[in-house]
Amino acid sequence: MRFSSLYKFTPHYDKIQLFKFLIANHFSDFDHARIIELMEIYIVTGPPYSGKGTHCKRLEETLRLKHVSTGEQCRKEKQHQTNIGKLIADYTEKGDLVPDAVMKTVIDNTLNEYKDSAGIILDGYPRTVDQVNTLWELVQVKGLSIKKVISIEVPTEELLRRAKERAETSDREDDKNPDTHMKRITLFESTTKPAIIRMKELMPVTSVEAMGSIEENAKKVKAAALS
Repeated sequence: MRFSSLYKFTPHYDKIQLFKFLIANHFSDFDHARIIELMEIYIVTGPPYSGKGTHCKRLEETLRLKHVSTGEQCRKEKQHQTNIGKLIADYTEKGDLVPDAVMKTVIDNTLNEYKDSAGIILDGYPRTVDQVNTLWELVQVKGLSIKKVISIEVPTEELLRRAKERAETSDREDDKNPDTHMKRITLFESTTKPAIIRMKELMPVTSVEAMGSIEENAKKVKAAALS
């Protein structure tokens, strides 16, 4: 069987094993472009308090890909008090978006870290039009593939209700401030919504209305990822 046929009918989470098999058995019917294509990227986007992290963790099991939260990556930088971490802290503690130039470094490092994996589920990036363009340029240069963007949609009133619930249990200071809640949602409306429009011009985007229970919403997100 030709490599192209093997690749086509192999589930994406098994393609790394297929590649290793081909190398071990000296298959010659494949090229560099096909090998680079092994890593696939799923993006989950949506407003704050929409449950992105929860859905990404569930998709991690379904797709057998690594859930990569850029928010968590940034928090690690802050905890280790790196130069980038200190810059990030100045913005996040006020509820502001981290500048695109800083996030470009974070996301570039992330893509390099997972470049040999079957793929990742990217959570929390891109959030601005410039970040969409940056990510698109990076994946083109690195020969990666954006498989699907899942856009979670929740009305503002419901987001504020969820934010209040989170504030009651979170140990993060930025989660406890009601002013920060609304500021985050306003920032999403003004910066990330245009970014989603830009993604629709470049990538396959599926919107999911997430007003149901966690289980109901999870089923919708899963269906969107597998469609």
